[in-house]
Amino acid sequence: MPYRWWPATLAALNGIDPIEALEALNADRRLPRAGVSLGLPVLSVWARTRSGRPLIVVLRHEGGLEWLIIGALDMSPAQQAEFEAWEAKS
Repeated sequence: MPYRWWPATLAALNGIDPIEALEALNADRRLPRAGVSLGLPVLSVWARTRSGRPLIVVLRHEGGLEWLIIGALDMSPAQQAEFEAWEAKS
């Protein structure tokens, strides 16, 4: 899938390398979650980087196979526990 960065997202990344976000998006095991941000539908992808770092990457569908990356953040302890429970089941 082609991903495009929103320039503001790159500027706002806090301790996350853009490559890590792409690794999470391309991970073999991903937990997609539909949501809404600022009234628009988004998709959050919960996954691990190659080094095992759990991240959430938020995307907005731009049409076809194109997605805009609008955010990337570390999972909170509660989110990580939920993700690890999902990993254990699948």
